[in-house]
Amino acid sequence: MELSIIVPTFNEGGNVDELVRRIGDALGGRSFEVIFVDDSTDDTPDRVLATAQRAPFPVRLRHRESADAGLGGAVLEGFELAAARWCLVMDGDLQHPPEDIARLLDRAAAGDVDVVIASRYASGGDSRGLADATRTAVSRLSTLLTKAMFPRKLATCTDPMTGFFLVDRDAVDLSTLRPRGFKILLEILARRQLRVAEVPFSFAERYAGDSKANLRQGLRFLTQLTMLRFGRMSAFALVGGVGAIANLVIMWGLIRLGMDYLPAAIIASELTIIGNFLLLEYLVFADMRAESGRLWHRFAKSFTFNNLEAIVRIPIMAMLVEGAHVPAVLAAGLTLVAAFIVRFVFHALVVYAPRRALASQSAPEPAEVSGRRTLDA
Repeated sequence: MELSIIVPTFNEGGNVDELVRRIGDALGGRSFEVIFVDDSTDDTPDRVLATAQRAPFPVRLRHRESADAGLGGAVLEGFELAAARWCLVMDGDLQHPPEDIARLLDRAAAGDVDVVIASRYASGGDSRGLADATRTAVSRLSTLLTKAMFPRKLATCTDPMTGFFLVDRDAVDLSTLRPRGFKILLEILARRQLRVAEVPFSFAERYAGDSKANLRQGLRFLTQLTMLRFGRMSAFALVGGVGAIANLVIMWGLIRLGMDYLPAAIIASELTIIGNFLLLEYLVFADMRAESGRLWHRFAKSFTFNNLEAIVRIPIMAMLVEGAHVPAVLAAGLTLVAAFIVRFVFHALVVYAPRRALASQSAPEPAEVSGRRTLDA
């Protein structure tokens, strides 16, 4: 097998037939397979299976019921399923033209690279398929931010945010990847110094369906970037910083409305305790949730600890205000900073501590579908 093409999908049923047809037309005469790793809630899996029965090359499906790791986790599963050493990752919406795959393979054939990136921003490429000027600006700014945080590893890469690339699976230590969100190439490039080449391409418009980009994906990207550069504790600090600002804003607003600073501090603390837990759950500790018990158990431990911490912290704040004449909001800020390390240690070692070793589960054996291999969830 010369190539494994990994296509992570979420509700892309309208694109499946056209994508597979164009891949087949573009790669005629080569030995390859297409692996759909699917998180859909619509009929996409059924369409993939129907297409597999007609395709003259192997089309395989892994449908995931739980997809906490997002698109990055889907690509990682695709790497583990792939039969070929070289794996190509592309979106299922045809914004990554299948006709460009051969150019990436030809560049890899020179034998001097580990990753070949299809770049929108290299000379000769363009990003006109982005939905509007806002999406274009966000993409450009995200690229600049990412390159600034990894100046050495991304020195030869103009488009680390692309989802269209070819990688030598043997050059990547899959065990080190911690995918969270949808920028899996960034994860690969940031973990190890790899030899990178680029091929320009024109980012096309969607063939069918709607874009999956949203605010939540943006937050997951920022968390991924923070954790790659600085580690989990810094991501925790980012969430804590957001919570601290929200706490102070809520407290300030309640005081302005005439409430005494102590009940204002209590209400602000309760609201931000809940908000911070949700951010920790879905951003910072998303990869640890599966092994750490039930959601409500985690919430109970987090909520209880943070309230106990508040019971200690708020009287200290009152002492600073009444005894040292520190302004109330400043005193609240100082005590929140002091509580940060204790909160992080408790959440990492208690709230999200593994509850049991997960039983190893072997992947189901591929089934034959009309002479072509598919893989069912």
